[in-house]
Amino acid sequence: MLTIHHPGGGVRAERNGPVTPGLAVVTDGGRIAEIGSYGKLLETYGGERGGARVRAWDGVLEPGRYAADGTALLEAFYWPDPREADALGTDPVPVAGIAMTDTRWSASARRGVQRLFARGVTAVAGPFTRPQVAAAVRRAGLRDHPADLVSGGDADFTVLGPAPASPSPAPGGPAETCVVTVLGGRLVHRRA
Repeated sequence: MLTIHHPGGGVRAERNGPVTPGLAVVTDGGRIAEIGSYGKLLETYGGERGGARVRAWDGVLEPGRYAADGTALLEAFYWPDPREADALGTDPVPVAGIAMTDTRWSASARRGVQRLFARGVTAVAGPFTRPQVAAAVRRAGLRDHPADLVSGGDADFTVLGPAPASPSPAPGGPAETCVVTVLGGRLVHRRA
């Protein structure tokens, strides 16, 4: 299905590259069909002519983030179940001192992958030595290398928006937040 992703803040096609306002991205399934001005793409692909749906996002669309520390994040830390918040909190904790069974490793890895998606991550470095972690990464479709946005390339990207307003922003706090993460054309995270 054709989708025109129209980010209000523009498109950053290259990692750490400039943001170009007015651009949009057309995806066709799991691939990027075209990057261009929103008006031109809407004329070409939208409405009855092309039948593409339009998704408007509040933020900057850019290549998915790369977690070079993926092995450490998923194999050295336990990602607690929300039901364990009273005992362990909600942030990842070192696995030392936690009785890790195969089932617990699998569940932790799935939760860790979901938290990475919520940060805009679409690629992680491996290799993974724990079979449960490797399986969770493989099932989620995470890539092992970062990629820029190019026509014909994988539809892996994130939309980053401004941080939610707070009464007293903390120094070093987030300047932006992940609005949406798309991996292989699939919406894998959307901020509530």
